Amino acid sequence: MQAGRAGTTRVRHRGWLLGGLLALAGLIPSMAGAAGTDIDPNAPLTFGILPIGGPAESLEAWRPMLDDLHAALGRPVRAVSVATYEGIAQAISEQRVDIAFLSGRLALDAVVGQNMQVIGQLTRGDGSRGYYAVVLTATDSKITSLNQMFSRPGQWRFARGEALSVSGYLVPETQLFAARGVDSDTFFAKVHVDNHQNNALAVANGEADVATNNTADLERFQQHFPEQYARLRVLWKSSLIPHAVIVIRNDLPAPLRDKVAAFITGYGKGKDGAREEANLKLIHDISGFAPATNACLVPFADIEYSLEKRRATTAQWVSENAREARFKKIEADHDTLLARLRGK
Repeated sequence: MQAGRAGTTRVRHRGWLLGGLLALAGLIPSMAGAAGTDIDPNAPLTFGILPIGGPAESLEAWRPMLDDLHAALGRPVRAVSVATYEGIAQAISEQRVDIAFLSGRLALDAVVGQNMQVIGQLTRGDGSRGYYAVVLTATDSKITSLNQMFSRPGQWRFARGEALSVSGYLVPETQLFAARGVDSDTFFAKVHVDNHQNNALAVANGEADVATNNTADLERFQQHFPEQYARLRVLWKSSLIPHAVIVIRNDLPAPLRDKVAAFITGYGKGKDGAREEANLKLIHDISGFAPATNACLVPFADIEYSLEKRRATTAQWVSENAREARFKKIEADHDTLLARLRGK
């Protein structure tokens, strides 16, 4: 039987995240039943939005495109944006979201556990295939290198993203901290969990010494907070992280799913392309969405696999046999998940 730290860490993450939930006022139950029957062809579809900046900012950015989706489908489209990753995950788990724009880790949960599928993946005008997680310090910080940061455990204040945030937690944890045998939740003197914008502000304003973020959100941060951006320095940069995706519920009628997918992947490319491109640039300066399948989530399954192996490695075990059994299960579960994502 597995003891301790890994399980305790997950519980601690959960407690922090639940404390940051916003009430999801105005959400409606999913408009489709388990059998895939469109009960009311005039019922609204609910579109869930991964929080970028603040919820109100995200809603405003997506509204023009979603108004066009409403016109294309001939039915209302309601948008919901919340302040936390856990908030959108809860809305999906309660089947109150029909379509959603999600980061890879949230999308993986939606596909594996919430009967959803990937229909499109974000593209950018510069042709980039993804973005990068980063660790930030202030330009005048005493931390000038990773070695200096790691040489002083219990010294620094750390601002990171939620446990479901790919660039705010998962990638830095696996690629940076775990690689040095460090658990970021116990290494720092103080850990604060917030969104990318607030974490960058915390470093710029001297309220945190180190923070996670990503290159895409920093571009937006530079536009909105140029003075604070000038006070930031990138201490570490990850490998490439694939862009966010659009998912849709499998229990919506197939003709409706196909129509939504065609709209999403064709937006900005038709006869009204110039106007639609302008709408897309409001959403994190994107160029559109390419057709995609669940297979694009394989890199995020690999991230979770690495985390599970680290938790198993650092946990205490009653016997070597129990430890080996856990590692074999992690390996088997990962192989099964990859086969499912690839449609095998």
